[in-house]
Amino acid sequence: MQTVLIVIHLMIVLALVGVVLIQRSEGGGLGIGGGSGFMSARGTANALTRTTAILAALFFVTSLALGIMGRYEQRPTDILDRIPATQQGQGNGILDSLGGQPAGGAAPGAAAPAQPAPADPTAVPTGK
Repeated sequence: MQTVLIVIHLMIVLALVGVVLIQRSEGGGLGIGGGSGFMSARGTANALTRTTAILAALFFVTSLALGIMGRYEQRPTDILDRIPATQQGQGNGILDSLGGQPAGGAAPGAAAPAQPAPADPTAVPTGK
């Protein structure tokens, strides 16, 4: 049902954009519009205004319906809610199943690299 309503909503949006773009500019913004066009009759302007109002009302109704349907949807809306409770927090993810190095970063049984001796804080750096 929600998919059908989204398709109807998108068709209303496209029709609304088209009707608004067809209308004649009354203010002459940017110096364009006005003049004589193929839709300059007064009756056509009233029909376009009425069509715009109807499409705007339908847009408002479908927006509210989609919002209400999304609010009371039975499926979980959070991706974290889709993870079964038995898998959460056990470390059995995809990366753990690959079997790489342990979390410490070193291979088991390998000696840790020796730490360099701390530098003398009073020494002058030589750039080497």
